[in-house]
Amino acid sequence: MTTLDCDVAIVGGGLAGATLALALRHTPLRVIVIEAVTDQARLASGAGDRALALALGTVELLDGLGLWAGARDKAAPIHDIHVSDRGHFGKTRISAKQEKVHALGYVIAARELERQAMAAMDGVSIQRIQPARVIGAKAGPEHICITVRLADDSECHVNAKLLVGADGGESSVRRLLEIGETVTDYGQVAVTTVVKPERDPRGVAFERFTPEGPLAMLPTEARCCALVWTRKPEQAETLLGLSESRFTEELQQAFGHWLGRLTLCAPRRAFPLRLIRAERLTAPRAALIGNAAHQLHPIAGQGFNLGLRDAMRLAELLAAAQGDAGSPALLQQYAADRGKDHDRVIGFTDSMVKWFSNEQPVATVARNIGMLLLDHIPVAKHFLARQAMGRLWRRPQLPLQRRP
Repeated sequence: MTTLDCDVAIVGGGLAGATLALALRHTPLRVIVIEAVTDQARLASGAGDRALALALGTVELLDGLGLWAGARDKAAPIHDIHVSDRGHFGKTRISAKQEKVHALGYVIAARELERQAMAAMDGVSIQRIQPARVIGAKAGPEHICITVRLADDSECHVNAKLLVGADGGESSVRRLLEIGETVTDYGQVAVTTVVKPERDPRGVAFERFTPEGPLAMLPTEARCCALVWTRKPEQAETLLGLSESRFTEELQQAFGHWLGRLTLCAPRRAFPLRLIRAERLTAPRAALIGNAAHQLHPIAGQGFNLGLRDAMRLAELLAAAQGDAGSPALLQQYAADRGKDHDRVIGFTDSMVKWFSNEQPVATVARNIGMLLLDHIPVAKHFLARQAMGRLWRRPQLPLQRRP
């Protein structure tokens, strides 16, 4: 049986795992990425169509990793965010111009960033094992032994100083490490698609709250908008079964005519909405990042941004470490640092879901007064803008510069 040795074994070659590997490429650390699917299969997957809302801070990190230059022309900038409550008076607007930045963030299809990450990993000495599945992990005093099943059903062992689970919400690493999770079922389903509005959205992202759930309309390339429409499960099932014309009628009624007539121009998909949070971020010689650590409601578009910060903070600690990449001290520091950011973002997102799902008259009036006040209090609006831009956390210092 083949045995490989490395400092960091990353399970999951998606964006969280790939960005961690690339952040470490100029360090002396030996990195192996274990991925369940081939690059071709990932790029062909319908999951690549999902729209990612990238905070400005996230874009700056991606640029430092060398992933943004090749993707920029496929991304649409967010110049303004318009928040409203359907049928009520409350509105809040956040402007890049007021914040003195060129954009609050960008919207891009996940596939475009995945393509850049794959090309970058092909160009450096990051060993990748794919397609392959991790079927066992046993931590010892000096390394963790990972059992990997390959495509031909043979097995190999990877001895690593540190195992990183970056394998998504249904993380096999989390299960093998016996890390539990807390789950909040929101009783909602997100219906996603792409629509073409009659009027150019001109970089405006809309977050519109309705009695059935929030509706986000995000500007994308070619003057289109990515739709994330949160509904109750039975309502979502009905929407998926409607004809295109009936679906757009229902959407138009919920969203209004801010952008004129809407036309459906992509398949409709749906996925249930739950808050999943790992009960801990580390185990002996192991750590979780990205959706393996947390899966959020899309209401504020924070999920990918939070996961990238996981990867970058872990990379920063690993780059600065002297000696053992999986030491208890390093893992303790990672868990403490990321726990604070998780608490803040998850608390903010969860509160928004519950607050804007409450249709009691008192709650409705209170939140609309709150939005109206927020729109007229510069300090409060600036704080919310910094949250949206990912500027409420310290940016990591990493050896990201390209070698000459």
